This record gives sequence, structure tokens and C-alpha cells, in this order.
Amino acid sequence: MTTLVGALIVAAAGLSMGSGSWTIKALKRLGFEHWLFVGMLIGLIILPWGVTLGFCPNALEAYSAVPLSALIKANLFAFGWGIANVLCAICFVRIGVALTGGLLGGLGTSLGVTIPMVFKASGLFEKAPDPGSKAGMTVLAGVVVMLIGVVLVVLAGFGRDRALSRAKGKSSGYAGGLALAVISGILSTGPNFAFAYSQGPIVEAMKARGAGELPATFAVWAVGMLGGALVNLVYPAYVITRGKSWKRFIEARSELVFLVIFGAQFFLAIALLGHGNVILGVLGASVGWGIFQAMQLLGNQGVGVVFGEWRGVPAGPRRQMVWAVALLLVAAAIMASGNARVEQ
Repeated sequence: MTTLVGALIVAAAGLSMGSGSWTIKALKRLGFEHWLFVGMLIGLIILPWGVTLGFCPNALEAYSAVPLSALIKANLFAFGWGIANVLCAICFVRIGVALTGGLLGGLGTSLGVTIPMVFKASGLFEKAPDPGSKAGMTVLAGVVVMLIGVVLVVLAGFGRDRALSRAKGKSSGYAGGLALAVISGILSTGPNFAFAYSQGPIVEAMKARGAGELPATFAVWAVGMLGGALVNLVYPAYVITRGKSWKRFIEARSELVFLVIFGAQFFLAIALLGHGNVILGVLGASVGWGIFQAMQLLGNQGVGVVFGEWRGVPAGPRRQMVWAVALLLVAAAIMASGNARVEQ
């Protein structure tokens, strides 16, 4: 039952994260730099710190009791993710939400699931079974299935690119976008590692001063993702300044609601991810991330279909993408069964 509850929570987190990309599709006058700046300001600074300072007694004192090495480690991972997030936003524009989500989902999962089993994380996750255990082998089998799904995503993407190139008379730049998506996929594990390798001492310090389990989890994201927030605020601010487009926030103020929704969905996603990972138990850092990524992909694909990214594409590539989604969902189920082995 614990596995089911935790899996449902991280699945909801993945859907919230993946479907949040619809907001960039809804923009007419604001660009992705405006979308990223406001969304990350709300999702990484305003809401996490608001919850932490509002619901964790003596939060700053608690942070001072956390080993500096844990905070540095978390923010290095978050900084890498910050770079990935900027690349991801660019890829949304260059190769589409559906393909970007597929590549990030598969590559990010293979690393994010495996590494916490090899290099033990903090707190609860220190007791994660080794990859060679029955539970570990089951989870790794899910990773293999997921990588097969990634191959199908790439093949479907090339098919889509050829179809659109013929229709437009020019290349849509899929190869260049693909390279950026691969780099982004590798670095996209940052939030999972930032949480897994720092949550132990941070949660302990917060709870020792009277914080509840859930607010203490928020506190991990608030301080652990500052490195990612730095990149995701400085870069779009630079682009906006260079393009002299700060005034667009006023000129297109009716579109600000989409940026706020994106920030709220992002915050909800990371909050549910951390809580679900803890509920899943010792394998939560691996299994939770795998299920999260699979459901994020499902949300991305839904957005891609709704906004016509596959309209006019031949049946072959579309069929490959459907099979890819199916395989990634099966992979998530396999990983959940591995977690259930530990629970039993």
C-alpha cells in the first residue's frame, strides 16, 4: 500500500511538471525568457521560501545547523539542472515539447534511478538496496525498457523532422535541437540528486525545531535549489535586458497569468516529488524519480498532441511515439514493482 500511495503522489508530480509546458504554447507576445524568469521566480523562490519561513519554526537557525557540504552538494546539482532547464526551454521551441520531453525523460531517468543505488544518498535513502539485489535488478530492468522507449522517441523525431522539412521546404533544426536535448537530459537529474543527497540533514534539522514532515521537505527544495534558481533567473534576465523587452510584461500583462500558472505547477511538482519519494521509502530516490519522469513525459506528449506538433506527420513516426510512451509507462510500472519488493 505504501508503494501505491507514494507512486500516485510522484505520478501526480510528474503530470504537473509535464503539463506545465502548455503555458509557453499559450503565449503570443511574451517569449520563453519571460516565461522562464517569472515561472522560476515563483516556483523556486517565492513559494518554496514562503512555505519554509511560514511553516518551519526557526528555519534560518535550522539551516545553520546543516553541514555546509550538504548544502554545497545540493546546489551544485541544482546549478547543473539550471543549465538543463534553460536548454530545455530552447528545445521546446526548436524541436517541440513532445520530443524534448521524451528525450529528457529517458536519459534523466536512466541516470537518476541508477546513481542513488550505487552511491547511497542521505537520510532514509542511505539504506537503498544495491543494483545487484532482487529489487535493484527489477528497477534496472525498468531502466532498460525506458531506454528502448528513448530510442523510439528519437526515431519518431527524425521521422517528424523529415515530414515537416518537406512541408516547409527547409530543415527544422532537429539535429541541433537533439544535441541540446541530450545534454539537458544528462543534467536534468539535478533536482533528484539535490533532494536525495541533502534531505537527510536538512529534514532532521527542521524537525528538531518543530517543523512537520511536509514543511521540512519544502525546506530542502528552498535552499537546495538556489543554484538552479540562480541560472534560471540570471539567464532569462540577461536575454530580456539584451532584447530590451522588460516593457512587454506591462504591454502583454494579460499573458502574465500563464507565467504564474507555470510557476505554481512547477512548485507543486517538486513539492509532491519530494513527499512521494519519502513515502516510497529507501528506494524512493530511484523509483520515485523514474515514475516522475515517465508521467512527466506523458504530460509533455499530451501538450504536444493538443497543440498540433504531430499534425501532418505520417503514421509511422506517430506510431513509434505511441509505442515509446507505452514502453515508458511499462518501465515505470516495473520500477514500482521493484520498490514493492523492498516493502514486502
